[in-house]
Amino acid sequence: MATAVVEGGSAKRERGIPLVIAASSLGTIFEWYDFFIYGTLAASGIIGRTFFPTNNEMVQTLLAWAGFAVGFGFRPLGAVLFGYLGDRLGRKYTFLVTITLMGIATAGVGLVPSAGSIGLAAPMIIILLRILQGLALGGEYGGAAIYVAEHSPPGKSGLYTSFIQASVAGGFILSLIVVLGTKQVIAPEVWDAWGWRLPFIFSLLLLAVSLWMRLMLAESPVFQQMKEAGHTAANPFIESFTYPGNLRRLFVALFGIAAGLTVIWYTAMFSVLSFLQATMRVDETTAQILVGIGAGAGLFWFVLFGWLSDKVGRKTPIVLGYAITLILLFPIFLTIGNAANPALARASARAPVIVSGPDCRYDVFAKTQPDKCAQLLDYFSKKGVAYTTVHEPATVVTIGGLTASDSRPEALDKMLAANGYSLAKVHPSPRQMVIIVLAIMALSALSGVTYGPVAALLAEIFPPRIRYSSMSIPYHLGTGYFGGFLPFISQFIIVKTGNPYAGLWYTWGVVAMALVVTLVALRSSDRAFR
Repeated sequence: MATAVVEGGSAKRERGIPLVIAASSLGTIFEWYDFFIYGTLAASGIIGRTFFPTNNEMVQTLLAWAGFAVGFGFRPLGAVLFGYLGDRLGRKYTFLVTITLMGIATAGVGLVPSAGSIGLAAPMIIILLRILQGLALGGEYGGAAIYVAEHSPPGKSGLYTSFIQASVAGGFILSLIVVLGTKQVIAPEVWDAWGWRLPFIFSLLLLAVSLWMRLMLAESPVFQQMKEAGHTAANPFIESFTYPGNLRRLFVALFGIAAGLTVIWYTAMFSVLSFLQATMRVDETTAQILVGIGAGAGLFWFVLFGWLSDKVGRKTPIVLGYAITLILLFPIFLTIGNAANPALARASARAPVIVSGPDCRYDVFAKTQPDKCAQLLDYFSKKGVAYTTVHEPATVVTIGGLTASDSRPEALDKMLAANGYSLAKVHPSPRQMVIIVLAIMALSALSGVTYGPVAALLAEIFPPRIRYSSMSIPYHLGTGYFGGFLPFISQFIIVKTGNPYAGLWYTWGVVAMALVVTLVALRSSDRAFR
């Protein structure tokens, strides 16, 4: 029974840890499934055309990713609210509330009528439900990670909490499995019409399982002891900013840990999925299967580096992961691009598209572009064709060094096709699929080496009386703003520049910042609260 976890010494605690890990990890998988199912379907375009319809597919996608980002934007507020409750009332009951809120909000997304049926009310309701999801997730991760960390015996916190870290990726993988499974049992036209709603409604079943398992758990032994001794914080939010040395710890946790690890993870998952489907024109189902296999095969990295951090310390793997990411990020994506659609990659290299004009001011969200140059950029952007711009007196398009005599869309279509630009959906060969999966596994490894040790690290650097708040606030500020806005920002950069790899500079810049902060500001003495 779970009560044995807190009734006695380390031996009883060790016997109860499998249930603690299983219940916390499964709950985390389900909660992140709820959050990520939106992103999985946003990458395929369903969310955009259902709730944010425009005459521009690229704008629909951007608006859908903006809705994705809204949920992340409210995670810090959820961290403040539920962090306060977790430090005042306890770890267990707080994350029971968060998972209930998440399950209900997710199912709600699957029940909202389309914008075609109820107009602007549809996107407004979706945004509201994303806000509720963000609030719930702001309290979930910290509660689950701390709960496991506070049950862990000395020397095993990195290993045990790594299952929570892997569970975040597990939620994304589960979202892919449910989407692919649903598409297999219903007709394509049914999926497009309403079948895509079923994965959202499926969260109600996950909620029931999560509540059943978590109700079996007892309170964290650390919190229970603090409560019995009367040492709980009167106002954990205020104390998080006034406790001696905590401002520096919060700074490191936000800019050195949360920001860096989260942009790597979201790049490895959502950026790859969007890159395969939209940019490299890979068949939607094929892309989802490849990303799911690569992410699933890479889960062991989280556990491996969590375990390793118990041996070599938390800082070393994180710093090495950041440094290697800066070196390998662009080469890995180039490998994926060349393997996913080699014909398109060759066409872009052999016959580059150059748009020349006096003042090409392309407004991504404009219904009508102001001049001919912007209209051409809009055309190539919608096609997903890479281009470069050159400042010249006259507006001209060249493809493969040849000037287009006719810049009407139908003429440009023929010119692109003549130069090898096949924009139909492709199915990579088995050899190409293996290369893509291996590349995704490499990205998963970079994510695992930085993400695996983090739950133990964050639990250790903050004092128990304010641990829930102090851990959750910087974590969700970092993941909410640096990570949550990554799909939107990177896609916007791609659309504006015409370079399918330009969005990676956002990831690169954030990781570079995190590396400097972690190297300079994270100290071994920060583990004083083990």
